[in-house]
Amino acid sequence: MENFHVLLFVISLSSVLVLSDGFSKNLPTLSFDEGYSHLFGDNNLMVFKDGKSVHLSLDQNTGSGFVSQDLYLHGFFSASIKLPADYTAGVVVAFYMSNGDIFEKNHDEIDFEFLGNIRGKEWRGNGSTNVGREERYGLGFDPSDDFHQYSILWTHTHIIFYVDDIPIREIKRTGSMGGDFPSKPMTLYATIWDASEWATNGGKYKVNYKYAPYVAEFSNFVLHGCTVDPIELSSVKCEAAPKPNTIPTGITSSQRAKMEGFRKKHMQYSYCYDKIRYKSPPSECVINPKEAERLKRFDPVTFGGGRGGHHHGKRHRRSQSQSASI
Repeated sequence: MENFHVLLFVISLSSVLVLSDGFSKNLPTLSFDEGYSHLFGDNNLMVFKDGKSVHLSLDQNTGSGFVSQDLYLHGFFSASIKLPADYTAGVVVAFYMSNGDIFEKNHDEIDFEFLGNIRGKEWRGNGSTNVGREERYGLGFDPSDDFHQYSILWTHTHIIFYVDDIPIREIKRTGSMGGDFPSKPMTLYATIWDASEWATNGGKYKVNYKYAPYVAEFSNFVLHGCTVDPIELSSVKCEAAPKPNTIPTGITSSQRAKMEGFRKKHMQYSYCYDKIRYKSPPSECVINPKEAERLKRFDPVTFGGGRGGHHHGKRHRRSQSQSASI
């Protein structure tokens, strides 16, 4: 099972990520009922504003989540998300694609995962780096202050993660990756859940239900992809089908410059440079010497190959009625 994570730390920094006047303002959105269904959480999922906005909450009884009504093979998937404020240690909000219910022994996932924090403190955290192809970032803004757009482009040849129209990570398919590159139909999920056992400083700080309910808000839903028959697991060939001109197909030269700037400022972990996990980088990794040196200064044990341990957090599976990141 090989998967692609983007773990985003929920910390407020002095620098601000400048929002671009890009494609997200004109994306073809849909209402919740047009594309999604209630996944779990009883009354902890609430739909507002004529079906255009959804609140997911976590309390002492349960988290909550929703799921796309269709399976997809490739496409562009996006939502505006506003995360819970105040003390959020142990809380995880995830926006991700998975086929774990169909391919239990060899499933794919592509996900954004937001890890809660202690109020007023910068926090590094961990993200189950024993499985998958993870990268971790700070955001450069407080994601609980306002909505920000988080998007996934998944094609036959590449995967791109976007934050407010700025690409932050690109995975290009290579021949050596073989079946490690997601190529089976997936469903889109959004969840909030209690990950006290690993999410904040390796489980040191737990969810404090004094501050509950924790509420994550979702809007501006975009589901644009090749739908798949859930029985036959086949789809019409729609890679060449007309797309709205606001749907991205790749990274422009100006976007690539912004991506490099974002990674330079905010990336805190990449599996490609983890010398504890890998004696040599996986074949798909393109090593940037400047990036390697910066991460080595950030964590000399992990990225310098020195002696020490690397904490592996546990993953929480949907079989337990909550989300699992890839």
